[in-house]
Amino acid sequence: MKDLPALPPDHEANVLHPLCPSRLVLAHLTSRWGALILVALEGRTLRFSQLRRALGNVSERMLAQTLQGLETDGMVRRVAHDVVPPHVDYSLTPMGEEAAGLVKGLARWVEGRLPEIMALRAARG
Repeated sequence: MKDLPALPPDHEANVLHPLCPSRLVLAHLTSRWGALILVALEGRTLRFSQLRRALGNVSERMLAQTLQGLETDGMVRRVAHDVVPPHVDYSLTPMGEEAAGLVKGLARWVEGRLPEIMALRAARG
């Protein structure tokens, strides 16, 4: 997983600054699969296969990679159980739950505006 760049010593966190590490964290949270993982895990724990089914159309590799990024950023908790076959549970940390609430709010806004968005798209051909 890509390490976060160091924040320049004379700068505060600013997502618009090209060297700010907040850009990478924001990219993890708002990526196609990152945002959907946050919504899917909000308030519950899922195994890898359950999460993959809930999301649909995500490859195992992409799901694993996205989960790893969210875990590294402190959004996702991964608990591996010492059983055969392996059993791994994924859930959100308190910070992840907070982020999920924000992402879910945006998702609900999109869902509410979808008829209007679809009509505008259709009108533009």
